[in-house]
Amino acid sequence: MKLLRRHRLAHLSAQGWTQVLARPWDSEGKACIAHWAERGLPLVVTRQHELATAQEETVSLGLPAPTHWGRRRLGLQVPRSAILCFGEFPRAHEVLHLLPRDARAAWHRLATAFEMERVQVRAYGSYGWQQLTGLRYVHPGSDLDLWIAVDDARHADFVAACLQAQAPGRLRLDGELVFRDGSAVNWREWSAWRAGHSRSVLVKHVCGARLETNAFVPEDSQEMGLAA
Repeated sequence: MKLLRRHRLAHLSAQGWTQVLARPWDSEGKACIAHWAERGLPLVVTRQHELATAQEETVSLGLPAPTHWGRRRLGLQVPRSAILCFGEFPRAHEVLHLLPRDARAAWHRLATAFEMERVQVRAYGSYGWQQLTGLRYVHPGSDLDLWIAVDDARHADFVAACLQAQAPGRLRLDGELVFRDGSAVNWREWSAWRAGHSRSVLVKHVCGARLETNAFVPEDSQEMGLAA
């Protein structure tokens, strides 16, 4: 379980795909799964439920289908042994060519500034999946969803301020600040909470989510999630 984190990618073994394909999918779902299996495309770690019975744990994974398969969200559970390896979504600069043209220069500056500060930023959501698969996910209203690793509350404040100040044109930046223990907070909600505009903030982790008040100290909270 220690490798499980929200938005972490999981690559299945050949046997794992065989097991998944054998399940009773409808025709559209099976066609999508077959495409993923044939090309060895990743699934994504989602919220984990109670550990499975029997002799080994079960991992909950998701496949957000592209436009071709109706943008369905397919969920499945696989034994830990079916996972060949884990991976990550593309880094921020890798999705630059997918962005609206009027947002590219500003995003390049922001991504470069984060690189200089050694802030790890990855793109998930529509832009991340399109970069990974080459399939159509992005549409005119797509947000750029960001996974941003932060060290502590002060670091999170710095990152959120940068995002607020340098938002690239009409492109909306969404996503999460992810602390070392795996707990994650939407960056806009974090900013509002830190500014005193809300009394609590929703903290997500691999096994669920809960509202936290001013007592929440992410760098010291060891129970909020499972670190990478």
